[in-house]
Amino acid sequence: MNIKSSSTLVSEALKEIKTITPNEALEKLNNNNCNLIDIRDVRELERLGRIENSLHVPRGMLEFWMDPDSQYFKDGKIDMNKEIVLFCAGGLRSALATKTLKNMGFTNVCHVDGGFGSMQSSGFKVVK
Repeated sequence: MNIKSSSTLVSEALKEIKTITPNEALEKLNNNNCNLIDIRDVRELERLGRIENSLHVPRGMLEFWMDPDSQYFKDGKIDMNKEIVLFCAGGLRSALATKTLKNMGFTNVCHVDGGFGSMQSSGFKVVK
């Protein structure tokens, strides 16, 4: 059996998706030009805090919450006219999630390089 490693999947995803810097993400957020979506696990948010004005969509529910035909669709939670900017703790899960949203047909989607870890030192306000 030939199974791709998680690092291979991330590497492949990074070739197909848009990656932005934490500074670019902060500018988009400050200009109200994006949905900043935190896909980290709820335990990570409780332990480390969250980025102010970000939305939490757990990675395990992302596809379902974003699919208008799903019973779990979160109508009105995300402004579909704005760019979708995903982040996780370090940028690996968000890369895979961004690729998944692209596969679903979302075109205005990207992720933040370095995730929450790099965003903390880039001017984002972290709240507990």
